[in-house]
Amino acid sequence: MPNISQFQHQKLYEDMKNRIETAHELGRISEDIRSGHKEFSQWDSYISRRDHDTFLEILIDRTTRKAVDAEGNALPTLVYMAREKRPQYFHNFKAGAMNALIRVSSAISNGRIILNVDCDMYSNNSESIRDALCFFMDEERGDEIAYVQFPQSFENVTKNDVYSSSLRVISDVEFHGLDGQGGVLYIGSGCFHRRDTLCGKKISREMRTGWSENSGIDQNGGIYQQEELKKIASCSYEENTEWGREMGLKYGCPVEDVITGLSIQYRGLRSVYFNPKRNAFLGVAPTTLLQSLVQHKRWSEGDFQILLSQYSPVWHGLGKIGPGLTMGYLPYCLWAPNCLPTLYYTIIPSLCLLKGISLFPEVTSPWFIPFGYVIFCKYAYSLAEYLWSGGTVLGWWNDQRIWLYKRTSSYLFAVIDTVVKLLGFSETAFVITSKVAEEGVARRYEKEIMEFGATSPMFTILTTLALLNLVCFLGAAVKGFVSGGAGFLGSMLLQAMLCAVLILINVPIYHGILRKDEGKMPISTTVASIVVAVSTCTIFVSF
Repeated sequence: MPNISQFQHQKLYEDMKNRIETAHELGRISEDIRSGHKEFSQWDSYISRRDHDTFLEILIDRTTRKAVDAEGNALPTLVYMAREKRPQYFHNFKAGAMNALIRVSSAISNGRIILNVDCDMYSNNSESIRDALCFFMDEERGDEIAYVQFPQSFENVTKNDVYSSSLRVISDVEFHGLDGQGGVLYIGSGCFHRRDTLCGKKISREMRTGWSENSGIDQNGGIYQQEELKKIASCSYEENTEWGREMGLKYGCPVEDVITGLSIQYRGLRSVYFNPKRNAFLGVAPTTLLQSLVQHKRWSEGDFQILLSQYSPVWHGLGKIGPGLTMGYLPYCLWAPNCLPTLYYTIIPSLCLLKGISLFPEVTSPWFIPFGYVIFCKYAYSLAEYLWSGGTVLGWWNDQRIWLYKRTSSYLFAVIDTVVKLLGFSETAFVITSKVAEEGVARRYEKEIMEFGATSPMFTILTTLALLNLVCFLGAAVKGFVSGGAGFLGSMLLQAMLCAVLILINVPIYHGILRKDEGKMPISTTVASIVVAVSTCTIFVSF
């Protein structure tokens, strides 16, 4: 790190923030900034963050001058780039930015290994580079490895992981299983790539020679012209090329990282998953429920689109990847449609309990044994798996809650949006998950108090389901009390237990309705949910 104090870092950040906000308000770059940065001096105007020229500045250039850190070690070339954006050109979100960076870096350094991290993540383990290179340079099978994926870890996860942001079981159990079947998913951050394989090169012993011949990039040994760099970062550069299809990250999918990694594996390459004791990279997890739900909506929608696309592991992957890896991808591709059975089990058994319709065998019946066995084994295994991964019992309970919330809201909207897109009524959208938390939000997050505070159709669905189960349970309890408890102790026991568990899971929602702070459930959402829940129960009982 350069020898700059924390105070100086903060001042530099505040100055940069003020310059950006001023430019956005004025709609142009001020004269003092234009004079201080030669790149800005060439800008005629700044319209918006979606309409501007390329900004590219080489902050540290090792070919012209030496820069060192506080210990006297040489610093590498450092380049800041903002690619050109114009309203008439679709910029392809993160995938488009990554592809522009790949092209520009190829002309400047053409390093054979690329590290990709999200903007809210930082390196926490300097040995991660060496670890990745050990896999790439393996004498026996190193040439087959396209990328080395590290887990996505977060520094702000609470003790009991209130929003289940760490995806503990996925990182510590499932990804290791995928690694044994030929390769883990590319998850878009904390990943080291071979440059040539990321840009379309197939498995070959010639993989060590560097850039693919048909890359479309003219490498000149680090000798480059500023205008040439701007050209390959322009909006029009990718027209009539293979970028976004056969080269670089794939376009047209909300999870461009997963589909890119899958297409690389289709070419006969494999990936490696490495999870060191010390986290290689750390980032910031969502601090509100809505942030988490929006993030999972995008993930599940993208994975579901992959299942229905030409890159589907079910049919396109036949003969290209092993059956074990195909089965490993399917649980993620089926996240979204999993909302349908989950919605059934959160609605129908409770309504039938209220009306007195039995859906499950009585406890005394031999047919109850399969139900009891599946329920016990499923949750016992889930708890053991979570605890083995280093979690807590309360963390496991939060994990069950968030999975229910995601399946009944995020995944439902993911299915709806996917169907609408397939019918041609909308285009793929990329929603960035905000990680910025206000002081009050951060304080409640640290106390593991679930944050609502915003109006969202996802909250309306969750609140409606929570109130529906509460109304059904109370109504059935009254009926059971009047009839001497026969319903609850007989054929309705399993339904009553299911409804009771759903009520316990939804305790934070009931708490959110009654709270008085800024993170409470919005009154409009509460009123709408009460009307829908009570009306549904009344109509169902009446027929």
